[in-house]
Amino acid sequence: MERIDEFVRSGEPHLVITADASGIVQAQTDPEFRGLFSQAALITPDSTGVLWASKKFGGPIASRVSGVDILERVCAQSADKGYRVYFLGAAPGVAEEAAERLRLKYPGCNIVGTRHGYFPAESDEVVAQEVAESKPDILFVAMGIPRQEKFIIATQHIIGAKVGMGVGGSLDVFSGRVRRAPKLFQRLRIEWLWRVLQNPSKISKVMLLPKFVMLVLQAKR
Repeated sequence: MERIDEFVRSGEPHLVITADASGIVQAQTDPEFRGLFSQAALITPDSTGVLWASKKFGGPIASRVSGVDILERVCAQSADKGYRVYFLGAAPGVAEEAAERLRLKYPGCNIVGTRHGYFPAESDEVVAQEVAESKPDILFVAMGIPRQEKFIIATQHIIGAKVGMGVGGSLDVFSGRVRRAPKLFQRLRIEWLWRVLQNPSKISKVMLLPKFVMLVLQAKR
């Protein structure tokens, strides 16, 4: 949170990536997405697979830092810090519902705009112009990996947000349409199983986990 505050005060655009195992696997065959990891100002460990890999390489990370948690903490502090927050992504109506729930939970929460993410890549600049009118400091984009990160980088010169971060399904969670995994699943580090149980289409993402394990085992330190 201190780093994000520094980014906002700097006045310059910064990309924050929440790295999970499936995203790292996708980056192996997507040079553009892989390049974004080197451009990112901050990368957080957003899966138990990443924690396991960090331990294997001798630099263990203590805990996950998820997009869901960062988004909520930013919104909670937005009134005191003066952050102007924008939600872009998810299905029509979801971002608005998430914003309303967070405003109720955190009075004064400064969410200055919302928009759904159902638009083609050809419309990125048009949408970016629309978002820019709200002058956001922090832009949360929920359009899935790697679409969300590519959108942030491609349009940051238009939008002008100091922090752009992809948050996957976080807006669905805060809207109330999708339940976050119970604490037991979180403690056991099997949130992925809960997500599959809630949405079987997520199985394709889970199927990337064995490949991630192989990549880690074959990698040099």
